[in-house]
Amino acid sequence: MVGAVEGEAGAPPEALTVAALTEFPWATASFTGQRWALPDVRLIAPIYPPKIVGIGKNYAEHAAEMGGPAPAAPLLFLKPTTAVIGPAEPIRLPVESHQVDYEGELAVVVGRLALQVPRERALDFVFGYTVGNDVTARDIQRSDGQWSRAKGYNTFCPLGPWIQTVLDPGDLAIRTELDGELRQDSRTSLLLHDVATLVSYVSHVMTLLPGDVILTGTPAGVGPLGAGQTVSVTVEGIDTLTNPVRSR
Repeated sequence: MVGAVEGEAGAPPEALTVAALTEFPWATASFTGQRWALPDVRLIAPIYPPKIVGIGKNYAEHAAEMGGPAPAAPLLFLKPTTAVIGPAEPIRLPVESHQVDYEGELAVVVGRLALQVPRERALDFVFGYTVGNDVTARDIQRSDGQWSRAKGYNTFCPLGPWIQTVLDPGDLAIRTELDGELRQDSRTSLLLHDVATLVSYVSHVMTLLPGDVILTGTPAGVGPLGAGQTVSVTVEGIDTLTNPVRSR
């Protein structure tokens, strides 16, 4: 079931409600009249996208910690939809990897078919924004020399807890905590290629479809996950996406 979260931003969960919608509100929202308190609702991923386009090394400090220069143009890769999980669902560590890293990110949800969109119109094609975690098997990424397997495992793309449709993505705080300890702390104003640039750039490579997700890149501070830990990514103006980590 699709629902709209109602209440003031930043309010505690018990002060929020979820209003049921008749369908996904690409254009206008139509309500059924049913409502529940947010704590009584189990949230799943807010979107299961036709495709997920990731952007690599889009913060200068993260590019530096990866041991190379930042690319002059956006560096694109794809993640499969089967990697998507929602809030509170476990990230499963594959047995063939010995270093699986978290990567907290702002995620863009496309709202309209977009092809060769000029940058000045790009945000018109955005439906909203959610929180993403581009989980990556770092040792496999290094050994393979390309990123598909390392970023493509099931459970390697947590999204949620919901989509914020009214938001300026230009300067938002983004933080990642591991077991409550702050590991990433940055702002989207430090993106090397901002959201409008990314939407336009990707649309000149491939057709973007409603529901597609663009992961805008992770800031510095990436690091390994261990079974039994909990990782939380918070983006200002949206909320916090929390997932436990388990062995596969």
